Order: sequence, then structure tokens, then C-alpha cells
Amino acid sequence: MLKRVTAAAVVLAGVLVPAAHAGDGRSGGICRGATMFVQVCASDSGAVPGAAAGTATPAGTSGGSSTPSCTYTELDPQPPPDNAYWKGHDRSEKGAVYGVHCPGQQGARTVWIADGKAPAAAPVIDPEALARRAASSMRLDGPKVAGPRAAGTYVVGMPMWMWAEPSRSTFGPVSASASAGGVTVTATARVTSVRWSMGDGATVTCHGPGTPYRKSREVTESPDCGHLYERPSYEEPDGRYRGTASAAWTITWSAPALGDGGTFTETRQTEFTVDVREVQVVNTR
Repeated sequence: MLKRVTAAAVVLAGVLVPAAHAGDGRSGGICRGATMFVQVCASDSGAVPGAAAGTATPAGTSGGSSTPSCTYTELDPQPPPDNAYWKGHDRSEKGAVYGVHCPGQQGARTVWIADGKAPAAAPVIDPEALARRAASSMRLDGPKVAGPRAAGTYVVGMPMWMWAEPSRSTFGPVSASASAGGVTVTATARVTSVRWSMGDGATVTCHGPGTPYRKSREVTESPDCGHLYERPSYEEPDGRYRGTASAAWTITWSAPALGDGGTFTETRQTEFTVDVREVQVVNTR
């Protein structure tokens, strides 16, 4: 399993990492201890006074600067030979792939570092923040509700069919890219589910736009997205149930240059109303 640094918050960090100095274990450069990791402890001022051999000292915690820099952790085990983390290098070269963690900066990346060399100064980019920037440029709308119709009248105890008219802006897929610091992230969004809040306290989750009703279906249940009201709506405001159809847009993103990728979800809603009535049957002889 690859050991990586992860981040919970989402911001775009465009801060340059201060130039790092690597030395042996005594100077706080490459710290080789008894753990499963080897850490490069970058320090703004070079040597870290008093650092014992084999001790991983975060950069900037001592020395000439009080500003924390980045910690570089060798991945153990190393990625497979064909993994993008190698950045064009291979196992025949004397070096390794490291995960980079910078205190105060969100996001994670990997770098290849030659044995005995210091990590080069580079911008720390949060790829998910770029993915969210790409998503913000997309048109992601709420469902275009076709059924139930606002002008329609529905009956208690009769199966209702719910469906939306799919389009690129209401169901996807939609793709966009965003770049920063030499890193390009491509994101693709598509609706993976629609959650219908029916206004009577019930919710229905449908994994698609739903099937349009046709008269030939007669009194049957929808095969994939339906509901049955058990009481009329005349006691509701304006005599109608008020509901919402909430589309879950799943955005999948990738950052090939960082060998990174992931997903996140955004929601778009559309309101609808339903007029539900009772049918009174009178028998006459």
C-alpha cells in the first residue's frame, strides 16, 4: 500500500516551498531511522542543531527560520514501475519517490528525489481545489422535472411516475479543466442519483432520470422511479404538496502530472408541486 499524505480541507495553495537543504542524519537532512519510512527533513537554514541521527525533525522547527517548511516521506513500498509518480524516472536510477506534506498548506503531491539531493523548491498545488475550480466553470443544473406536472391532478392511492428530462446540463456528462503552477486537472461531472422529497414526508432516491409515463401503461407502478400518495393535499398551503428533486452531481477528477485523482459531489435542486385529490365513488341503482 502506498503511504501518502492527505488533506481534509480544500484550498488552493500557491505558496513556494522555501529552498530545502538535505544532508545526513546528523544535519537533519535525510533522516534514516528504524521505522518503515525514510524522511527528508528540509530546513530553511540547513543544519538543525542538536538533531540526533535517525530523528525526523519537521523543517523549520529549529534553525534560522520559525516558518515550517515541508516534510518529505519516502513511499514504502515504492510505486509500481509504470506508475506516474516516478515522473519519468525508473528504478535503475539512484533515487526514490517521496510524498510531500507542507504544514499550513492543504493537498498532497509526490516528487522523485535523487539520493543525497535536496528537494527542489516547487509550488504546492492542491489538485482537488483545481478540480473544484473546473467544476465551478461547468453548467450543472437541477433536474428538469417533467412528472409530476404542475398542471396535473393526481389521485390518492394511484401510482405516480416521476421523471426528469435529461440533458447535458441536467444529467451530464460535462467536462472542464483548470491549471495552476504547471499542474492541469481535468474534471468530469455526471448525475448519479436524484433524491425526490415528495412533500408528504416521504423521499424516493432514483438512479437515473426515471421512465416517462405513457397512457398505454395504464395503472401500473413505475419500473424505476415512483411514489404513491396516501392522503390528499388539500390541507397543504395552496392545496398542493411542495417537493424538491435534488440531483447528486458526482465530479471525477484526475491530475496526471501528480499521479493523483478523486471524486467529490455537488447538489442541485428543483422545486415542484403536486395536486393530489381523493376520488369519491357513488353507487346508484
